[in-house]
Amino acid sequence: MTRLHVNIDHVATLRQARGTTYPDPVWAAALVELAGAHGITAHLREDRRHIVDRDLRLLRQTVRTALNMEMAATDEMVGIALELHPDIVTLVPERREERTTEGGLDPRGSGLPERVRRLRDAGIRVSLFVDPDPQMIEPCAALGAEMVELHTGDYCAAKHDGAERELDRLRRASSAAAAAGLRVAAGHGLDYPNVQPVSRIPEVEELNIGHSIISRAVFAGLERAVRDMLALTAGQEQ
Repeated sequence: MTRLHVNIDHVATLRQARGTTYPDPVWAAALVELAGAHGITAHLREDRRHIVDRDLRLLRQTVRTALNMEMAATDEMVGIALELHPDIVTLVPERREERTTEGGLDPRGSGLPERVRRLRDAGIRVSLFVDPDPQMIEPCAALGAEMVELHTGDYCAAKHDGAERELDRLRRASSAAAAAGLRVAAGHGLDYPNVQPVSRIPEVEELNIGHSIISRAVFAGLERAVRDMLALTAGQEQ
């Protein structure tokens, strides 16, 4: 069964838009878990544009499934992760000017081996968010990561035959990751109409999805939005 981790960043984005204390992403995480999701994902950006330190501290105290902290591979973020000890850290590239994460991390970047080692030594599982390129896989394994999260943005943006080509890239990268001893997750841009082909890739065991679920929740409620996505990832048609 493919696990569903729900990214709650967009709840925090709505809160930060008006500088209020609501809607609270910590409350959202509790509802997401009650709806049956298998984990909570939250991205603490260096500019704190949505999730803030307070959110992560409370999430660490309250999340009962798995807490996945997305973060840049910086000394500041490693220090916060070592203090809070999330279940999983996903290292992602980060640029101040981007609206959302726009591509995969280069696992050959300087400074990564030491930071991955520190996280692993603390007993934190490390995942690397990378493009679905088989050439990116071996460097991830060499770093000591346990998992890769394959960037699905190009697949989600493609049309017709292009989508099938991108799906094939995801399949080949997933196979290469499994052969290298890495677990496989996928995420970015996945929505209700396009999620099933990715969830059917045999090696993909986890999906990280946020924007589409929070968007549907505006109209259908958060519990229904999570349950609808869970049904699709379980292979049920809607």
